[in-house]
Amino acid sequence: MSDPRLDLVRRLAGAFRDEGARAFVVGGAVRDELLDRPVLEYDLEVYGLAPERLAEVAARFGRVEAVGRSFGVLKLFTEAGTFDLSLPRRESKTGRGHRGFLVEYDPTLGPREASRRRDLAINAMMRDPLGGEVLDFHGGRADLEARRLRHTSEAFVEDPLRVLRVMQLAGRLGFALAPETAALAATMDLSELPRERMFDEWRKLLLFASRPSLGLAALREMGALRFFPELERLVGCRQDPEWHPEGDVWTHTLLVLDVAAPFRGETARPLALMLGALLHDVGKPATTVYEEGRWRSPNHEAEGEAPARQFLDRLTLEHDLVEEVVALVREHLKPAHLWKERDRVTDGAIRRLAQRVDLELLVLVARADHGGRTFPDDGFPAGSWLLGRAEELLGRERAPRPILLGRHLLELGFPPGPGMGAILHEAFEAQLDGAFDSVEGALAFVRARHAPPTGGTA
Repeated sequence: MSDPRLDLVRRLAGAFRDEGARAFVVGGAVRDELLDRPVLEYDLEVYGLAPERLAEVAARFGRVEAVGRSFGVLKLFTEAGTFDLSLPRRESKTGRGHRGFLVEYDPTLGPREASRRRDLAINAMMRDPLGGEVLDFHGGRADLEARRLRHTSEAFVEDPLRVLRVMQLAGRLGFALAPETAALAATMDLSELPRERMFDEWRKLLLFASRPSLGLAALREMGALRFFPELERLVGCRQDPEWHPEGDVWTHTLLVLDVAAPFRGETARPLALMLGALLHDVGKPATTVYEEGRWRSPNHEAEGEAPARQFLDRLTLEHDLVEEVVALVREHLKPAHLWKERDRVTDGAIRRLAQRVDLELLVLVARADHGGRTFPDDGFPAGSWLLGRAEELLGRERAPRPILLGRHLLELGFPPGPGMGAILHEAFEAQLDGAFDSVEGALAFVRARHAPPTGGTA
């Protein structure tokens, strides 16, 4: 079955050819085609055409939006998909960070020179969609065969975001890092990168890499862990070898990430899962002590909240995601703890845990944590037990909701305000302990403990 995106790319290339221009598929699409991997997006670079004419021709195929009209970059929206269309351009470094560039369209630039501005040799190849010819000026095909990530030119250092791009490609492709590229990356400063651009690269690693650990290992190899101190502190943090024979917390975390990766298909929120796996033990460096001949990390799950927030705040302003991941970090040991005490665990304890964290996500993180060690896999019975108890108590909703609502108290004559809030909180705590399971029971609970307001119907 033909890819409608590729069909449109060929039609675009034909239209540009009719204008006396030549279009090439560039970037990751050529790499992924040669690797026989799914292509995420097709980008075209067009030679021999003025920016205004590029927009006019592209408009025949869909809606055109200027991303950088002054230097010849357009986004084309069609029924087949969205495409980036660009003209050859030069980049001159003018300042620090990812945005410190002067970018200009240059009609005299040829494919060889234009390809030098790309980050890696495997991303600098170009393919003619009409004739199929692949232009490879920098040894990209040889790097694909060697499974190697190598920078295209010394211009690599001008964009610090490329360090994170190498990180996610190492995880997604399973390629090794060329030593000279690692050495070059170690000189680069990531401190001024915009959070949204950094998060894009972390998201690609965590959502698409079959072995995210390889991306983290590449980040360390490039000397860039220093920009993520919450992770850097995991390196060398000791663990009790009886429980963690795999080594330090860093080694354990990499194993946990790889165990969690196949679980992404089991949840509607895979990013929260993977961030929870990445950060679950960030509280250990601050709590690890050597006591009575053993390494221990008491209360590390609660102490992990602050460093987890620091890491996430550096990457995203998505409040709900941050709170969800922090809850996973704070509660990640709870399934195992409850399992050990399962004969004494009350229904209220299950209900309260379900209020604090999504139980299905929590079990996935705990399963990955359990599996991220060099022990035989026992299937993690704590997880299936916890979800079974939750199913019995809460049904498929899994998180209990208050039965008694503010409107019920208003109907009884209680006035709005802090007093009403206190009664609602008290009633919900009693509900979690199983004191009632209906509105009638909730009203009886309130009447038995609180005098009705003057004129009320309680």
